[in-house]
Amino acid sequence: MKAVIMAGGMGTRLRPISGDKPKPMVPLLGKPLMEHILELLRREGFDEICAAVRYRAGDIMAYFGDGSRFGVDMQYRVEEEPLGTAGAVRNCRDFYGDEDFLVISGDAACDFSLSRLMAEHKRRGAAVTLALCRHSEPLSYGLAVTDGEDRIRSFVEKPDWGRVVTDLVNTGIYIISPRIMALVPEGREFDFAKDLFPLLLQRGELMLGLPMEGYWCDVGTPLSYYRCCADALEGRLKLSTAADFVPGPDQAQDSPPPSGAESLDCACRSRAELMGLLSELLLDMGADYSDGLQLDGPRFHLRISPLASRSALRISVASQDAEFARELALSARDLARALDAGSGQDAAFSP
Repeated sequence: MKAVIMAGGMGTRLRPISGDKPKPMVPLLGKPLMEHILELLRREGFDEICAAVRYRAGDIMAYFGDGSRFGVDMQYRVEEEPLGTAGAVRNCRDFYGDEDFLVISGDAACDFSLSRLMAEHKRRGAAVTLALCRHSEPLSYGLAVTDGEDRIRSFVEKPDWGRVVTDLVNTGIYIISPRIMALVPEGREFDFAKDLFPLLLQRGELMLGLPMEGYWCDVGTPLSYYRCCADALEGRLKLSTAADFVPGPDQAQDSPPPSGAESLDCACRSRAELMGLLSELLLDMGADYSDGLQLDGPRFHLRISPLASRSALRISVASQDAEFARELALSARDLARALDAGSGQDAAFSP
């Protein structure tokens, strides 16, 4: 199957991170964003690729070459002047010919099932099929309004909250039937979202919008870039890492409570912040900070430590008196909850 990668972006808003790099070459887990897209395409059966390039096109072509290093066949089409999204794809018409093909951005992060998108497009005989993603903050994106059969009825471009009527955003990933590209004028700027898609709606063409499972992020700003990096490191975005990329150590596993100790877990908003508040309160009581927060008394040993797997603290009390251990653990948990709720500034603790 064939795919066109949109790789002409300058990444102006990412300049604090990317410098002069073209946007598709910004690194994520030790590889350029576009390399992750190539890996996704290959996994999903798209092994004939054409990249539409413009800004620092030579950097992209020198890195990816003929694609053999990545298990695909790569071609390139260079825009001499800005052609818009649809215009840049039309410039690749000698590549895709008469086959349905995929369009995807080279500067996004994604792990969608693109083969499913193609299969549904062909099954329904659509003019174009859009990959949609549910987003809780959709103001920066184009929205697609669909009916019960996933047919797109209208678009809402970058609305304010008063105009938000759906949470389905347009990801810029499309399956295109080549016949509709004849509607794109040659040699001038023409966009999918602003120009071609409204025209297709006017003509009554079948346009599908499929909500996709998985992860998608438009890596357009430093904030979205940092969030994407964190999501990839934490496994929400499924990517392979570069061979020489060594991420930080995995979080330690939660330690089991001491044998015979009374143990309670206390969920909280911020483990580190709450530990700091508890440390301040117990400092004058002679608490030890070398391994979590530990406090010894004549009848008990108290240990409070953050859990590695979730935002919570584990409170353990060892004592010869089981009832006393239980009461002390409950008292410590009540204190932690009060501090976490912001109502424990004057809280006292007397074991």
